[in-house]
Amino acid sequence: MIKKAILPVAGLGTRFLPASKAIPKEMVTVVDRPAIEYVIKEAVAAGVEQIILVTHSSKASIENYFDRNFELEAILEQKKKFDLLKEITDILPESVSVVSVRQPQPLGLGHAVLCAKSIVGDDDFAVLLPDVLVKDSDTRNDLSLMIERYTKSNAAQIMVEAVPDSLVDQYGIVDVAEIPAEGESYVMQGIVEKPAIGTAPSNLSVVGRYVLPAQIMTLLEQTPKGAGNEIQLTDAIAMLQQSKPVEAYRMKGRTFDCGSKIGYLKAVLHYGVDHPKLGDEFKALIKELEL
Repeated sequence: MIKKAILPVAGLGTRFLPASKAIPKEMVTVVDRPAIEYVIKEAVAAGVEQIILVTHSSKASIENYFDRNFELEAILEQKKKFDLLKEITDILPESVSVVSVRQPQPLGLGHAVLCAKSIVGDDDFAVLLPDVLVKDSDTRNDLSLMIERYTKSNAAQIMVEAVPDSLVDQYGIVDVAEIPAEGESYVMQGIVEKPAIGTAPSNLSVVGRYVLPAQIMTLLEQTPKGAGNEIQLTDAIAMLQQSKPVEAYRMKGRTFDCGSKIGYLKAVLHYGVDHPKLGDEFKALIKELEL
């Protein structure tokens, strides 16, 4: 079973400026909680017990959010605001730990993953990119289904979703001989970065969720700098494919790119209408704004 998940949060969030100048983009709220909380809860729901944040000196507020605040808890208890007290103490189960490691230089996703090597050890692990929120369409989330597939097949898993053919040049697109059904995996030949329209091997784009063997850390150490003078995770995955199969898992849910402003606004709308306390009022507000 996969019990460890790496979340690279060291990026400066330039797509979210000017807000990200002072606030980590991962801490911008989607309705009433930081975006990163949704991502971590996705991992926990899939059975992950240790969250590894690969972070930067300006991101201390992320670590603080998942820590206890005894002064605040004492004040809420004193004022008998037990509902709020429960909300801040029940963010994560006690069985789940959040640890962090620094990424000293911005050398790419592969480098960020490699920074967690000493914590991961010999364990297989998941990687979740915190810019992307995955909204489930089933009682079991896509990550848990992907982990289950990994356990059965022993093949690394990369989550993908179908995109319109007119947009394939904006994504990393997987090369597969057969398009898997939603909730299923199929062996892939590789990943083509932003192929020209009409030349893409499929319409399945990489989402930002991976389940990988511990071996990938050794491969990352051997991976030369690639695009952007960075260590690319996709290059290490290509090396892995030389000895082991890698599968594309086609997700059932829906993604929101909260690293972009319009993607963030879409997430607020979709999570807002489904909010257990605010949903009805939020729907009424949307109707009120329809002109």
